[in-house]
Amino acid sequence: MTATRYTSVVDVLILLQRADGRVLLVRRAETEYAGGLLSIVGGHLERGEFADDGARREAHEEVGVEIDPADTEFCGAAHYWGPEGERRICFAFTAQRWRGEPYNREPHKHTALVWAEPGNPPPDCHAYSTAVLRQFVVGGSLYANIAHPRRPR
Repeated sequence: MTATRYTSVVDVLILLQRADGRVLLVRRAETEYAGGLLSIVGGHLERGEFADDGARREAHEEVGVEIDPADTEFCGAAHYWGPEGERRICFAFTAQRWRGEPYNREPHKHTALVWAEPGNPPPDCHAYSTAVLRQFVVGGSLYANIAHPRRPR
């Protein structure tokens, strides 16, 4: 019997971090995945992209900022087990410098931008984003396994 090759959606996230330590979150529109909840700026890697390029593209698409590759730092990877039982791989980056003032470039997907303390995310922060923020703040290992609390058995 031949083993089936594993494939996964790859998420790319970027934590835009201000000098006061707060990171930018977006509130998902009710019609979107995780509707009404806050999440980290990011999305899916596109074919042919490197992970850091995808994270910078997502920052531009979602909040209108340009980030120089030299200002992008890898801050962690995770294997995520979502509430529907799907597995995803995530690469997270951080940037402390960018060009432009963040604004909601996708009002059909997001309803607000919120600067939040990464060590104490708001209670309406999506579980996945909360886990990534916790890993970012705690430091240590650059890798985490994240299981959504409502994981099917």
